[in-house]
Amino acid sequence: MSGGVGPVEPGEGTRAWEAEDAPARGVPRRSPVLFHGRHRRAVLGALAAVALLTAGGLLWATRPQDRQQAAPKPPFPSQVVDVDYLGPLPVAPGTRPRTFALEVLLSVESGPPVTTTRLAQPYAGIFLTSAPRAPFRTAAGSARKIVVTMHVTDCGNVPADAGLPFLDVTLRNARAIQDHSFILGSRYAQDLSQALQVACSNESGHYQNA
Repeated sequence: MSGGVGPVEPGEGTRAWEAEDAPARGVPRRSPVLFHGRHRRAVLGALAAVALLTAGGLLWATRPQDRQQAAPKPPFPSQVVDVDYLGPLPVAPGTRPRTFALEVLLSVESGPPVTTTRLAQPYAGIFLTSAPRAPFRTAAGSARKIVVTMHVTDCGNVPADAGLPFLDVTLRNARAIQDHSFILGSRYAQDLSQALQVACSNESGHYQNA
């Protein structure tokens, strides 16, 4: 009786046939691929990492909109408005006595348009009007000349020398409404003091500077 050697069992790590390694027609289809234990753990770890990355991407894509950074608020109107003194102006013929005019420049640096709703001055004996009349609007990046006309109603309630006069302005934009006092400098103080002295003197009924 002749002996024979049986089929050799595949050892650990044996890989299945690849398509190009398969023998000719008639050979049974290849068996499933076998993996080492370490190889299997590596594959499972890679799959877990992919799952985590996918879940993180879904959470980022579906995050609430309120977590996004809010748009910055516009500036307060007093932060972007400047008022500069330009000089005295002649008043129109026929203007009532004790009246004089000064010109200022209001400019808006940036942000939404600013509406000037009021112009005033601190002395009880002076009545003030402006041209243009309030309220008026000034856009960002632009400036507007304003003629401030003052009429002295009571010389007893005006200073003989206006040392540090200011102009009260109420400003409004999309952020807030603010009352702000603008100090217009020494030249404004000198011209205002001179105009008040002339208006309340016995020599002239009104101030007019040609």
